[in-house]
Amino acid sequence: MVLSGGSGGGDGGEEVDPAGETARGGPIGRLYAWTMSLAARPRAEIWLAVVAFVESSFFLIPADVLFVPMAMSRPLRAYRMALIATVFSTLGGIAGYALGYYVFEAVARPVLAFYGKLAAFESLRACAGPDTTLILLATSGLAHLPPIKVVTILAGAVQIGLGFFVVSCVLARGLRFFALAFLLRRYGPAIRHFIERRLKVMAVLAAGAAILLYFGLKLVAGSGQLLSC
Repeated sequence: MVLSGGSGGGDGGEEVDPAGETARGGPIGRLYAWTMSLAARPRAEIWLAVVAFVESSFFLIPADVLFVPMAMSRPLRAYRMALIATVFSTLGGIAGYALGYYVFEAVARPVLAFYGKLAAFESLRACAGPDTTLILLATSGLAHLPPIKVVTILAGAVQIGLGFFVVSCVLARGLRFFALAFLLRRYGPAIRHFIERRLKVMAVLAAGAAILLYFGLKLVAGSGQLLSC
């Protein structure tokens, strides 16, 4: 995550890069700037809930863009904001799951094609199963790799168990938002550079460690095939 920019783009799965778009005055840059501007509004927490919800199903801009300036300006409410973001991100994930489960061809496929994510989605879908979906939920929830909307739709399209999906979303998204809340509440604006430049790397490492632990336990338990492809 880069507060002033986003995190890359293309079919490889990362979010768009609003920084370049902002510099060029492109539509994504304007959308990014508008999302950031919501942090200063009187009903910013409502907007945070809205953005967290739609990010998990179809919106381009991650909720962090709104969450971080809000938590920096009101650090005593950081954990409350993290709870709002986690709850509504999970609810948005359920909406994305429903798109994939019930109306993939009619709605979800055109949405993915519009964002240029359809090829990446189909690659993921080819080997999706409980284990691979768990990996994707962890990496997307913690580090936006791939974008969370792709994974929520994928989980519905391959009909992963809804309970498993919800618990995974709550854990991954909650860990990210509450970690941000802790850092911003404890260190304030001084931690912003670290968040912009280093948090994504740490999130990827944390997701990797959790995945290795999970598969290590599976190996010890002798539960058979680890991946679906």
